Amino acid sequence: MSIAASEDLSARLTRALGDCAAAVTEHMDGAISRAGGPSPRLMAAMRHAALAGGKRLRPFLVIESAALFGVARTAALPAAAALECVHCYSLVHDDLPAMDDDDLRRGQPTVHRAFDEATAILAGDGLLTLAFEILAREDAGPDAHARITLVAGLARAAGAGGMVGGQMLDLAAEGRFAAGARGTPTAGEIEHLQALKTGALLRYACEAGAVLGGASAAERASLDTYARAIGRAFQIADDLLDVEGDAGEVGKAVGKDAAAGKATLVDLMGVPGARAELARLVEEARTALAGFGSKATLLAEAANFIANRRN
Repeated sequence: MSIAASEDLSARLTRALGDCAAAVTEHMDGAISRAGGPSPRLMAAMRHAALAGGKRLRPFLVIESAALFGVARTAALPAAAALECVHCYSLVHDDLPAMDDDDLRRGQPTVHRAFDEATAILAGDGLLTLAFEILAREDAGPDAHARITLVAGLARAAGAGGMVGGQMLDLAAEGRFAAGARGTPTAGEIEHLQALKTGALLRYACEAGAVLGGASAAERASLDTYARAIGRAFQIADDLLDVEGDAGEVGKAVGKDAAAGKATLVDLMGVPGARAELARLVEEARTALAGFGSKATLLAEAANFIANRRN
């Protein structure tokens, strides 16, 4: 591929991400409004958490995975928005003093700083439960079995066997729990933690697109291989940003892993080794999409974007 063609593809991806972000934000805003509630403060906190920026990568993966099978963006939007609600809830809770204790998220004060801790907890709870309300509505898909599959998949990816379980392992890796204190985690243990904390929702994004599109078992397997690769790439890139990034550009505090004594794959591999692994994972992701041909062009480019992101 020529440099000009690569730049054009990058521009296409940037536009597609922007279009997806705008559509998903609008859908989430409408869903929050429909949910209602007696507390304007709670609604404001939910909007602060969910509507103030972000790459919307996970909903983009839902929409583009569904598009492989001819599913229109409007039909994939509910599942995409539901997933983003779960992601945003997780950020609110991760930022709390009892967890990562962050003051900045997406370049603005975290919810517990902009409001207070109790409101932040409830705003996160509100977004989590809103996700399943969105998926239960008929506009999430005309087929009830598909909607049930989407609900069960999101619950599994977000719960104790997925993202929440990964967060617990992450806290344990910082030595938070004396009874479970251990030595430096192995590469395999770190990869397992990250596959749950970060990878589970990314895998679900592609799974949701496949469910909406009625994909075959082979097609689902290809998308799952792609999702596993980009999930690992996402976390390695995130760890590199924590080592090398600038807080102003990244939009959150950096250097926190080292301060917390948390081992990462970057620690074990070194920066050059981590970058080499990123390149390998991008190639693995692209290879997994080969059977979809040109329909998967933007998904393939998204793997490059994930590996080389600056925020």
